[in-house]
Amino acid sequence: MKYALPVTRAESFPDWYQAVVAEADLAEESGVRGCMIIRPWGYGIWQRMQELLDRRFRETGHENCYFPLLIPLSFIAKEAEHVEGFAKEMAVVTHHRLKMIDGALKPDPEARLEEPLVVRPTSETVIGAAFQRWIRSHRDLPLLLNQWANVVRWEMRPRLFLRTVEFLWQEGHTAHATAEEARQETLRMLEIYRAFAEDALAMPVVAGEKPPHERFPGAESTFSIEAMMQDGKALQAGTAHYLGTNFSRAQHIRFQTEQGELAYAHTTSWGVTTRLVGGVVMTHGDDDGLRLPPILAPRQIVLVPIVRDRPEDASVLEYCESLAAQLGRGAALGEPIRALADRKLGRPVDKRWGWIKRGVPIVCEVGARDVAAGSVTFVRRDRARRGEKLDFASLARAEFLERAPALLAEVQSALHDDARERLRAGIRTDLATLAAVEEYFRESDDADAYRGWVQVPWARPEGAALDAVEERLKALKLTIRVAPLPQESAAGERCVFTGAPARERILLARAY
Repeated sequence: MKYALPVTRAESFPDWYQAVVAEADLAEESGVRGCMIIRPWGYGIWQRMQELLDRRFRETGHENCYFPLLIPLSFIAKEAEHVEGFAKEMAVVTHHRLKMIDGALKPDPEARLEEPLVVRPTSETVIGAAFQRWIRSHRDLPLLLNQWANVVRWEMRPRLFLRTVEFLWQEGHTAHATAEEARQETLRMLEIYRAFAEDALAMPVVAGEKPPHERFPGAESTFSIEAMMQDGKALQAGTAHYLGTNFSRAQHIRFQTEQGELAYAHTTSWGVTTRLVGGVVMTHGDDDGLRLPPILAPRQIVLVPIVRDRPEDASVLEYCESLAAQLGRGAALGEPIRALADRKLGRPVDKRWGWIKRGVPIVCEVGARDVAAGSVTFVRRDRARRGEKLDFASLARAEFLERAPALLAEVQSALHDDARERLRAGIRTDLATLAAVEEYFRESDDADAYRGWVQVPWARPEGAALDAVEERLKALKLTIRVAPLPQESAAGERCVFTGAPARERILLARAY
């Protein structure tokens, strides 16, 4: 059976992923290891994510802002735990000028900066310095900010979208008068991410809390949403952190309470990145390329004119253009339909498969017969298979215009249902001992063979006991993902690692 991609998921999931990214025109290498060029179609997907999330942020009272890319090292050094967590990933600027020395451009020794500057790995410290200036009274709280920016973290094993040295993200930062308000904000943003992943990306997730040893550096609590990829691995798709007063104490973010006393603000941070694009690929893609949920697709319906250098070609092109315009005046899934008539030169069959590989939800082919009959021939991307006869359908033009919103909604639901069933079936809850867990993940000599997730009782061990657990997990290439929320009682159960009474259940998985 022949597919549109040169490699299938079954043959090599990593190679398949790279093929989808390339064939769908999402991104490519830039010439700098770990940095990528995001192509227009890939950036269009990210822009849709921005639009949809930004709307949610505004609705919850957050304002957008922007902070500098370069951060004084002294700012970061104020928070010792934060520095330790990011030290190995930081890029540092030490000079402000180049000079020709011995026939080569080199940093000018006379242009060394008095203080090194860190290229933004995250912005808690520089934003905290601003909060220290801006917050004086309880009347200044809560302060709810977000910024869309780029980040640099030196990644040793880069992979397009999933792990890159430079990536795009949004990072929210808030300050509150009380711990209760800040914790509520953290969980509110976690829920926004969960709903966004489910509703917009059609990507089912499990929301939960990270164990203490997996927390964001300097945080009191870290929460995340975890998505299951088609190879059974987990992808951390978004995080929200309650930072307590750790950063406030380091940066003296204090305010006068209603009682006239000075108190430290409680802060939060939360973010998602362009790795979500990679998550969409690995959640919905098939062996013919990308499949995009209609809410996310930059173009939801593409019309491919079937032209053959004949007199009737002009009427076919006009038909496609007018149909695209009519579709654009309609609405689906709460927004105007994004339709395109593809007038680019090229063989219609190549153009059709180009759009299928890009994941367009509905691809139409319109020829002279369709124009004469006043009809539209189309295929739904969620049902398109190159190895099989394409499931084309034909509707009268008026009926297609009427049915288009429902068709797009059906594609959105079908992709979500498919992924939801995979997540449900992929979580084992019946492995009651560590030996059973180890056997499950060691059944194959191939560490990349499909293995889903395992949910087990957990006692929250600390110190040497936790170190021993981490060694066992490392040997299996596993990590603790989250303790799912909400939690059912684990009373009467025993931790599979220590045998102690369980305090909660956790998910174990191999992860990206």
